[in-house]
Amino acid sequence: MDNIDRQLVSALRQNARASVSELALSLGLSRATVRTRIDRLLEDEEVLGFTVVLKEDMADMPVRGITLIEIEGKGNERIITRLRGFPEIQAIHSTNGRWDLIVEFGAETLADLDKVLRQMRLIDGINASETNLYLTTHRINRVVGLFKNKNGEK
Repeated sequence: MDNIDRQLVSALRQNARASVSELALSLGLSRATVRTRIDRLLEDEEVLGFTVVLKEDMADMPVRGITLIEIEGKGNERIITRLRGFPEIQAIHSTNGRWDLIVEFGAETLADLDKVLRQMRLIDGINASETNLYLTTHRINRVVGLFKNKNGEK
């Protein structure tokens, strides 16, 4: 992927509905060049697809955020296994620095979140945690679902 491809991807991230003509004009390229580059990015699987994020996708779990977790000792795998059982937890990331895990969550209400956080804090081996709520989401650049490549493999 060269600089022009990166500019094209950036423009598509800002507005995936932009027409080839609009993209060509904003990038100073011909429509044929833009179409060829988009086709190549798709063929080479640099771009896996295009998605739509609906307002209702965000409203399914209106209380969203992250919890940073410090683990005592070497209980990472056991704790991760326990956390996988919480339906409110959408992603679990191991990390470096002060915190051992970052947990992304979504809940219907603050009371539901409070209940989940109390249950998480009861897990043996969780030494400390800090929770931050998302107030406003200004941009999401996440692929929802799994894509298969041209050979049918994930």
